Amino acid sequence: MRDGDLVLYKRSRSLLYQCRYRLADGTWHRRTTGKASLEHAIAAACDLYDEARYRQRLGLAHQAHSFAQIAAICLDELRHLIDLKKTKSSLNDYASIIERYFIPYFGERQLETLTHSDVRGFEQWRDRRLARAPKTSTLNNFASAWSRVIGTAVDRGFISERVPVPRLTSKGEKSKTRPAFSEQEITQLMVFMEPWSQQGRMSVEREIRPLLRDYVEMLLLTGMRHGTEAMGIRWRDIEWHTDKGIRYLRIWVDGKTGGRWLIAKHRAVDVLQRLHARQKDVCDVPFETTLSTRVPKLLFRFSDGHQPHSLVGTFRRLMRDSGLALDANGDNRTLYSLRHTYATMEMLRGEVDIHTLSKQMGNSAAMIERHYSKLTATMAADRLA
Repeated sequence: MRDGDLVLYKRSRSLLYQCRYRLADGTWHRRTTGKASLEHAIAAACDLYDEARYRQRLGLAHQAHSFAQIAAICLDELRHLIDLKKTKSSLNDYASIIERYFIPYFGERQLETLTHSDVRGFEQWRDRRLARAPKTSTLNNFASAWSRVIGTAVDRGFISERVPVPRLTSKGEKSKTRPAFSEQEITQLMVFMEPWSQQGRMSVEREIRPLLRDYVEMLLLTGMRHGTEAMGIRWRDIEWHTDKGIRYLRIWVDGKTGGRWLIAKHRAVDVLQRLHARQKDVCDVPFETTLSTRVPKLLFRFSDGHQPHSLVGTFRRLMRDSGLALDANGDNRTLYSLRHTYATMEMLRGEVDIHTLSKQMGNSAAMIERHYSKLTATMAADRLA
């Protein structure tokens, strides 16, 4: 049929007719007609052929794929990258968004048929599920995940780059700056934590309180991200870096924005020595040897090697007990406040430029300047007054 470009046939063990057709680029494709009657099979085969030719002229794959099929392929690619990276990152956020939001909403619909109204409808549904107005950072994650799904469709030839797929909105509510600690409050916290960390009544408290103290101090002394970045550090990720005869503590962290080296304040050595002294599997090895032999054990863990799932709850108790739970504006402080405090202190001291600070913290210089530019006048007060 169709000048030899469409062939109808039946397999020996099947009651249904199959067809194969040749497209304009010379490629052959096989499909089932789903029909047992010859008359109906001919009509179905012609429809399949005509649709495939029409889709090819529009720059689409010869066979339509549902959104869920494309998203599943995209998820497989993301998970492969996550497995290679072996740490949490923004890729995990994209995978979660695709799985929890995109697939349930768009399901069996076709990507190339989605309209602006369809995408706006999704955004309204998403915002209801979030139960809040999303921040710009959240919307950027959704937009990036959406672009990955579209990129997968284009790379696999399911749609052409010429197909206009509506994009998601990336402008949301401006994120609020994390509440920080003042220098006086940090001094107060350091003094309070020392006895507080030894006052646990239950065995788990006697383990987690000292660990939290070390964790808090390390975040304040490095500016690293709370969570994956900090909790993923192993002894082998810590080394001495010598420059002009001075030793500096260098730590490799890997998280949201990839891996990087950062330099810890000299006082971080005291934190490491306390951790070393409590961990049963390394405490008998000299501290310097533990660093030089690249021990693969996690840094932040209990004496028996177990790492707690989270330190958030214990940090809340610390804030409550110390009277530092709220900042001057009445905002709750979290573990993320420690990173914000580090950046604020570095900017106020004026000893580190924005570009160096961005390398240390794993942020762009533009982001550092956007969040902390209000401090630049304060830093130059002695010259401006």
